[in-house]
Amino acid sequence: MSLLKVITVLGALILVSGCSQSADTSDLKRYTQDIMAKPRGRIEPIPVFKPYEFFNYSASALRSPFQLPQSESESDSLNITDSKVRPDQNRAKQYLEQFPLGQLSMVGTLATPDGDRWALVRDGNGGVVRIKKGEYMGQSFGRVTSITENNINIIEIVPSGMGGWLERPRTIVMKGMLGE
Repeated sequence: MSLLKVITVLGALILVSGCSQSADTSDLKRYTQDIMAKPRGRIEPIPVFKPYEFFNYSASALRSPFQLPQSESESDSLNITDSKVRPDQNRAKQYLEQFPLGQLSMVGTLATPDGDRWALVRDGNGGVVRIKKGEYMGQSFGRVTSITENNINIIEIVPSGMGGWLERPRTIVMKGMLGE
């Protein structure tokens, strides 16, 4: 026999001898019996949950709590009494009008040498679209009135709640600017 076979047979004999019945396992058996003799634990029943109560949101005409508050000068410029304010329902909708303003964010600007300025806006699908003064964005007939390096100023036309329409100024601040 080779040396490798002899070492393998001796190793197997040593492992088998450790599994013999002659070892004293009375303490292990006693421990197992003690554990089995203890009363079993009790599982708590599943808690009863209250059914969901629907909430009808009735403050949709107020400022969204997720938007920055308007300054006093913007609040004073709301044109509530002008009955000539109406959205142009016959105008073809532009791409950014399918998204609420909360889903749109300004990510940059472009300027031409002759002074034209474009804003770069991330739309609700994650794409970036350029927009200029006079174009529309948002679902409330928001017309871009001015574009600066840090924000886009918009005038929205929203229902007044009394059968008419009113103009509401909004500002979209550059993503990452202080106060956003």
